[in-house]
Amino acid sequence: MVSNMNIVETEGVKKYYPVRGTIFSRQKRFIKALDGISLNIEKGEIYSLVGETGSGKTTLGKILVGLIPPTEGAVKIDGIDIYSLRKKEIKQLRKKVQMIFQDPYESLDPKYKVKDIIEEPLKFNHIEYSKDRIIELLDFVSLKPPEDFINKYPFQLSGGQRQRVAIARALAISPEFIIADEPVSMLDASIRANFLNILKDMNRNYNLSILMITHDISIASYMGKRISVLYRGKIVEQGSTYEIIKNPLHPYTIALIESIPLIGKRDKEVHIKDEISSNIPVDKGCNFYPRCPFAMDICKEKEPELEVISQNHLVSCFLYKQ
Repeated sequence: MVSNMNIVETEGVKKYYPVRGTIFSRQKRFIKALDGISLNIEKGEIYSLVGETGSGKTTLGKILVGLIPPTEGAVKIDGIDIYSLRKKEIKQLRKKVQMIFQDPYESLDPKYKVKDIIEEPLKFNHIEYSKDRIIELLDFVSLKPPEDFINKYPFQLSGGQRQRVAIARALAISPEFIIADEPVSMLDASIRANFLNILKDMNRNYNLSILMITHDISIASYMGKRISVLYRGKIVEQGSTYEIIKNPLHPYTIALIESIPLIGKRDKEVHIKDEISSNIPVDKGCNFYPRCPFAMDICKEKEPELEVISQNHLVSCFLYKQ
């Protein structure tokens, strides 16, 4: 059932990529980039999605913005299944959704001036605007004075300034939902907090819903009201930020938190195997068992379901199986 409180709802979203078999094996095999993702994002909420490289975070972001279709499952934006729409209807719906990409050096067209970059989505969607609108957006993202930046090309800007332009472009058509895909990962640590606060200002000033995609659980906890922890295409833990940071349950979540110097000091340490182990194919059982220090026999045979532990906390782990 669709809630009118949610801007985004996904149910059982999968994205499989076929792998060509060898001459010795005709059996079809797939890379499961996403394998049954169900979540909802409330209107006006910042929701964090955290996981290592290769966990499927960016794939989910691209599915939500309509760049790639899911193999299976439903994706609803404001109650509408976006992959059941015709092309014209999808174009209208995309006005509600924008994406800020990770790399500010590749996401901006080098041939365009800053004003052209920000004007592009307005022109594409046939939205009337004035120069004052461009000035207002540049001012909001702290490119001041805006008149000094409006006619510059991307190569004349720093990485931080480019990402501010990308944020201004995303805001130009007044979307309701923004996917921020690792927006600060390529920026200097000294300016990351400023960018995160700009995103928070966007949320507060425009009641904008944001999906914050990150590999850094400290950023996820700073930004999001709720968190989903993603590992190899599956959500392994989900719930309120407070619950997950205060009482992480899945060994992978605990390890992510322990990697953060300030919030990672816990009574019990969990040492997981390195990331190389995550490349070991897992045909059955829990995806995490090759790296898990608590792996049991059942973990190699069966896949744990995401189950409710408390009102605001779900986990997928046999350690907590009732």
